[in-house]
Amino acid sequence: MSASPFELTPLMPGRNDGPVLVRRTPFADERGAFARIFCAEALAGIGWSGPVAQVNHSRTEKAGTLRGMHYQRPPHAEAKLVVCIRGAVHDVAVDVRQDSPSQHAHVGVELSAEAGTAIYIPEGFAHGFQALTNDVELIYIHSVAYNKEHEAGLRHDDPVLGIAWPLPVTGLSGRDAAHPMIDAGRPLS
Repeated sequence: MSASPFELTPLMPGRNDGPVLVRRTPFADERGAFARIFCAEALAGIGWSGPVAQVNHSRTEKAGTLRGMHYQRPPHAEAKLVVCIRGAVHDVAVDVRQDSPSQHAHVGVELSAEAGTAIYIPEGFAHGFQALTNDVELIYIHSVAYNKEHEAGLRHDDPVLGIAWPLPVTGLSGRDAAHPMIDAGRPLS
């Protein structure tokens, strides 16, 4: 039996249904190194149950740029594995599940290519990140394909969320700036 390709660290204490930090376990020798990015069998224990429906690549040029907070509403809610392959980001997941005792709670973690880290984000969580370095690249592995009619988002600076971004926000798309603030009467998911 081979060793696990990942070291898995739950990010919500006392909860087994939240985001998980995924650290790749590389195999290295004199030629270089090899590390698995995705393994459905290894990730099944933390909740990955769907197929790989879509794989996306993003490139962010400048430190301070923020992307997010994005999610898809049911029936197109998605789980995703976000893998940093160049540079470093501060990655954040926010619980948007309607009946969750941790609704609006968030976790933040640094992902970097050098550390070989990724984050597993289950269905019912919004996702966003801020580039900590120039020239950041991320790979997103999605359980469900993008569906424009079910896309949703949260404001990165919503006081209800209280997310402390490590750098001043120096780049934000018009779409992300237009996400609404949380309203107690508006369902999130």
